[in-house]
Amino acid sequence: MQFGAAIFFTEYSIGPIELAQALEERGFESLWAPEHSHIPVSRKTPYPGGGELPKEYYDVMDPFVTLTAAAAATKSLKVATGICLLQQRDVIQTAKLVASIDQLSGGRFLFGIGVGWNQEEMENHGTDYASRGQRVRENIEAMKEIWTKDEAQYHGEFVKFDPIFAWPKPVQKPHPPILLGGAFPQAARRAIRYGNGWLPIMGVNDLANLLPKYQEMAKEAGRDVRDVPISAWHARFDADAAKRLAELGVVRMITTLPPAGRDKILAILDKCAEAMQAAN
Repeated sequence: MQFGAAIFFTEYSIGPIELAQALEERGFESLWAPEHSHIPVSRKTPYPGGGELPKEYYDVMDPFVTLTAAAAATKSLKVATGICLLQQRDVIQTAKLVASIDQLSGGRFLFGIGVGWNQEEMENHGTDYASRGQRVRENIEAMKEIWTKDEAQYHGEFVKFDPIFAWPKPVQKPHPPILLGGAFPQAARRAIRYGNGWLPIMGVNDLANLLPKYQEMAKEAGRDVRDVPISAWHARFDADAAKRLAELGVVRMITTLPPAGRDKILAILDKCAEAMQAAN
């Protein structure tokens, strides 16, 4: 079982360099950064977590910038988007970003992606909400072409380009792991179809109940479930939850830190480190 931590980096949170070094010192495997390019003033789409949208969603920094700083300040810590809103990004430029950060980190990048939930945010990028799933799939298929071929081309419904040269290529071969964030069954199905892992947010009991269905989905698709392992977001970081997740075959437990300053975050990490030791 590996352990990761996610945070919305903001002007008022601990910085990526200090947090990354603190995580590495305490035995964490990975640092995860989410993204929102902006939040539309209309706020028509309700927050999935219920209630008011937290302030950090408005204030979050770009994940590729913060994670590059984190990678440069560490030696073994993996850096990950958690999650990248791929349907809102230019596919060719994003392929270059992913390959660049994988190069600069020495192959320590994990590409967490999802289809998103904020309809107005997507529409401001020219993305139709109903087709966002297909756009993400085409973007991933196109990026795999760019990462693995000297002359890449792709012709889908939404993503289209004739042969191109695009470097650098990622250090990790054939490309960094692609983890699909989201709920069952849609995100799980996407992970099995074109990803390298599923990244759900749910309790241990719910995950235990869904696991046989996930395993059956993988089998029906002709994939070994070990090739699409589960990395579980878990709100409560404790040894018992970690042990139960490990028994289920979950390879990584990720906790979300508040967008707080240094003193508060380091105190939280010290408690997490104690739980990690107890779980192992």
